[in-house]
Amino acid sequence: MRQLNRLGVVLSDRGSRYAVSGARVVSREDIDAVLAELKRDRAYAKATHNTWAAVLPSGALKADDGEGGAGMVILRMMEREGMTDHVVIVTRWYGGKKLGGDRFRRVQDAVRAYFEHQSGSL
Repeated sequence: MRQLNRLGVVLSDRGSRYAVSGARVVSREDIDAVLAELKRDRAYAKATHNTWAAVLPSGALKADDGEGGAGMVILRMMEREGMTDHVVIVTRWYGGKKLGGDRFRRVQDAVRAYFEHQSGSL
């Protein structure tokens, strides 16, 4: 059974809030199940974006969920970290102000928080 690690809201910027979650996965079906589990929580289901990336035995997958380019940011960080068989999901609740390029820095900050949590739980 997959365990969804939900860190909750890890940072805010100009009203937007970012949360990060993840789980061990080995297939697209696992990813879909993790996303479904996350979205059972009404707050995550209503989030503006649930961007994710995964590195599986069969290759890498990513989805921006409307936050153009954010899935690639997560994927590149996972590849650099050497994290495989895992999905990392960055959730954003839009706060009313555009962040421009800072939105990618916030995605990076959220993913870093997840990596730190993972290394601390080993």
